[in-house]
Amino acid sequence: MLPSASDLLAWYDRHRRRLPWREALRDPYRIWLSEVMLQQTTVAAVTPRWRRFLDRFPTVEGLAAAPWEAVAEEWAGLGYYARARNLHACAQAVTARGGFPDTVEGLRALPGIGAYTAAAVAAIAFDRPVVPLDGNVERVTSRVKAVEEPLPAARPRLAALAQGWMSQSAAQARPADFVQALFDLGATICTPRNPACALCPWQAGCEGRKAGIAASLPRKAPRAARPTKFGVHFLLRDDEGRLLLRRRPPTGLLGGMLGLPGTPWREESWAEEEALAFAPVAALDWRPLPGEAKHGFTHFELRMSLLTATAPPALRTEGEWWPPPAAAQALPGAMRRLLTLAEGAGAMASPVPRAPRPGPRKRTQTGRPA
Repeated sequence: MLPSASDLLAWYDRHRRRLPWREALRDPYRIWLSEVMLQQTTVAAVTPRWRRFLDRFPTVEGLAAAPWEAVAEEWAGLGYYARARNLHACAQAVTARGGFPDTVEGLRALPGIGAYTAAAVAAIAFDRPVVPLDGNVERVTSRVKAVEEPLPAARPRLAALAQGWMSQSAAQARPADFVQALFDLGATICTPRNPACALCPWQAGCEGRKAGIAASLPRKAPRAARPTKFGVHFLLRDDEGRLLLRRRPPTGLLGGMLGLPGTPWREESWAEEEALAFAPVAALDWRPLPGEAKHGFTHFELRMSLLTATAPPALRTEGEWWPPPAAAQALPGAMRRLLTLAEGAGAMASPVPRAPRPGPRKRTQTGRPA
């Protein structure tokens, strides 16, 4: 028996979350931007950044025409920086073709748009009857149908079950609302811990609740331990207190973003003498700071140590000189952790502004809790 789409939509009409991208008159640019930003980042962190991004790049054409450096600067602090590169490339492709395609297949063909994002934009912006499989939909589906097979192996089955709910006439009449109702059900009622089953519009037909296992679903296969990598970075200040930043190579982690000069990241630690070969100016009195900065990437943990020095007057070297507050706003999260380390060691004249904290978002492609 299918859970009732009509019941879910009636619940959604009363309890839907008021999110700014839902008030965008089904503008595919704004919806797509929200979906990209919300990957692995919380709704609370994304909302002001989404508004600020639109203030700077109000149209997809404006984003396409912007230089990469401006896009990278506006993205700083949101994490997962390959998203920003793909966002820029996709905006250029959309502009070249004269607008967004309105099908899953057409959206999937654009640079950087995966299966989830294509389905989400097609459903929400263009009312296509497709259910995107994110963390919230996975959780709701696994509980309603009592699917005990662990993720990620269970995803094809969960995707088929969730798509089956769209066959109901109520869902087909309002595909965008039905999809967002599923998202909201997972985000506010069918939560990862302590689900509010008594308030759920689908409680009567929930097989996981009847079996007493709802809170333990979805099951997940054990994760492999992430390796650790090490790096050494260099904090060089001039006589005005500005910091030397360099733009990282265009490909790879944090590609095209500003950063503190440093060594490559590798799986063995660096001796100080070895690391100094990567210093922006070797012949300076580099002083190691106590402690280390730690940052978690998807596939490894990064541990960074920091050396600091003062630049002599009129030093000429590759890079850009930034005041600390502006540098902190422009740097990605991993580099900001180095500034925080320096601040704690008394090596910064200005406080480091805090960045939005990436974390579980309202829904994820990877199935992490929202």
